[in-house]
Amino acid sequence: MSTQNVGNEENAATKSKRPSDSAFKQQRLPAWQPVLTARTVLPTFFIIGVLFVPIGVVLLHFSNSANELIIDYTRCMQVGSDKTCADFLESTTAGQCLCEIPFNLTEDFIGNVYMYYGLTNYYQNHRRYVKSRDDEQLLGHLSLTPSSDCTPFAYADDGKPIAPCGAIANSLFNDTLTLSQGSTEIKLLNTGIAWPSDKRVKFRNPPGNLTEALKPFSPPIFWKQPVNELDPGNPDNNGFQNEDLIVWMRTAALPSFRKLYRRLDQTNNSYSKGLKAGEYTLKIKYNYPVVSFGGTKRMILSTTSVLGGKNPFLGIAYIVVGAICVVLGLVLLLIHMRCSRSSNMEMISVNPHTQYS
Repeated sequence: MSTQNVGNEENAATKSKRPSDSAFKQQRLPAWQPVLTARTVLPTFFIIGVLFVPIGVVLLHFSNSANELIIDYTRCMQVGSDKTCADFLESTTAGQCLCEIPFNLTEDFIGNVYMYYGLTNYYQNHRRYVKSRDDEQLLGHLSLTPSSDCTPFAYADDGKPIAPCGAIANSLFNDTLTLSQGSTEIKLLNTGIAWPSDKRVKFRNPPGNLTEALKPFSPPIFWKQPVNELDPGNPDNNGFQNEDLIVWMRTAALPSFRKLYRRLDQTNNSYSKGLKAGEYTLKIKYNYPVVSFGGTKRMILSTTSVLGGKNPFLGIAYIVVGAICVVLGLVLLLIHMRCSRSSNMEMISVNPHTQYS
């Protein structure tokens, strides 16, 4: 029996899950823990407040130095009709709606001027929508069997594969926006609007003749023209390397977003310094339906500052955080002074003979 007991003890020792007696496993390593006292906490609050408030003011100043004009054209009136273009699209699937919106620039837009289109209540961040693309196809590696991620926008009704396939490409924004001043149309550039890395790395045309390479394929269901006719006058901006397509394919993170649409051509002497204050007209070929899902469409004209476009959020956030830190610092300072005074009074009442230098 004694031999069996010894064997059981040895087995128990070998099966023990007790960690080894090391400083790391027994948590005996030296550690440092800050002691939060009034002398360390209060200066931290005041320093953050003193730094953040002026930084926020500077950021807000730079943001306000950028000019911006927003025009909502969701329900613009059809030219020569008392019907809105939104109603026109709901009543017919053929034809095209034209509308014009005159507007006034109250101040000069100095510097580089950019035109954006903005959409609201449009969830490009939906998981299935984001996945619905074929990156190999966008790189110019055409296959008669598109990626399964493109389903149900992988094949046309006639059985041909779609290029570019997927829900993102199928829903490409296709309104046409132009600006005019009086009878003169202002030239806007449709290049230089996409990320250079996207155009250089993620989007390539198939080798050889683009039209011949795309013959076995159908355009997306909702497109009115094939991908090789997006910009036939500029081969560098046609096909999968069309910058309007590239901009759209970079999905937005929020349901309200804007995407760069055009740049002002400043080689013209009349607009070399930007847009001057005055009367302008926005002309729209209205093709893109948004009313059915409660969305809106906007045209945004904007200049840029050192920090980019007009966006006061960062400056306001710095100012708010700095102000909160200053207020918290003052509150904690008052509490500390009151508690310190009451503690001293209690010590004096307990031992009235105590002398303080």
